[in-house]
Amino acid sequence: MKAVILAGGAGTRLRPITYEIPKPLLPVKKKPIISHLIELFLKHGVSEIAVLASRSHDKDFLSWRKNLEGELAEANINIFFEDEQRGTFGGLELLKNWLNGEPFILSNGDELKDFDLSAMKNFHEEKGGIGTIALVSVQNPSEYGVPVMSGHHINEFLEKPNPSPSNYISSGLYILEPKIFDYADFSNRFIMIEKDIFPEVASNGELVGFMVEKGRWYDCGNLERWEKAIKEW
Repeated sequence: MKAVILAGGAGTRLRPITYEIPKPLLPVKKKPIISHLIELFLKHGVSEIAVLASRSHDKDFLSWRKNLEGELAEANINIFFEDEQRGTFGGLELLKNWLNGEPFILSNGDELKDFDLSAMKNFHEEKGGIGTIALVSVQNPSEYGVPVMSGHHINEFLEKPNPSPSNYISSGLYILEPKIFDYADFSNRFIMIEKDIFPEVASNGELVGFMVEKGRWYDCGNLERWEKAIKEW
């Protein structure tokens, strides 16, 4: 199974730092966030990895890949560059040939994740849906999108509900079947998987949630959360 890391976001909530350094390359424990993700994938046998980044940061990502050392050097990393912001799914049009019609992992590049990815892959194959979302429990779910579930099936997400019906939120990591591309109209240059793809997949009963019972997850999307990750990871 291949993996795709979304690394093209502008990181507006982390400015001015992200004017100079793309968010996935920000360090936690002196290692870029994206390198922690690569470690997770390699740990679970995923070595074919694509990074979807912004053309404006091409030198940063090429330098990062060139300087990978140790176990991370075992990863076969392909970097694809977007010339414009295309959302969390629009840019995947560039990767269709590379994915070669196979199931794949899709992950945000600005979160730290450490959980049993192999168990999630087994769960995805067992449930047989088009998409499986890794769900993590947090203390403050009202700050995120919270899934409305029927068993393992996800019917919809409630955006920042207060009170929240659950402590589980999307971790920003998914396992997707190639059929997911049938739900994308690439004549639209900007496509968000959360808003434009998943609702329709869920309405067809093909979106399931894998509840992470043991593991770690940190959102590094703003200065406060990034600082928390640095202190606790």
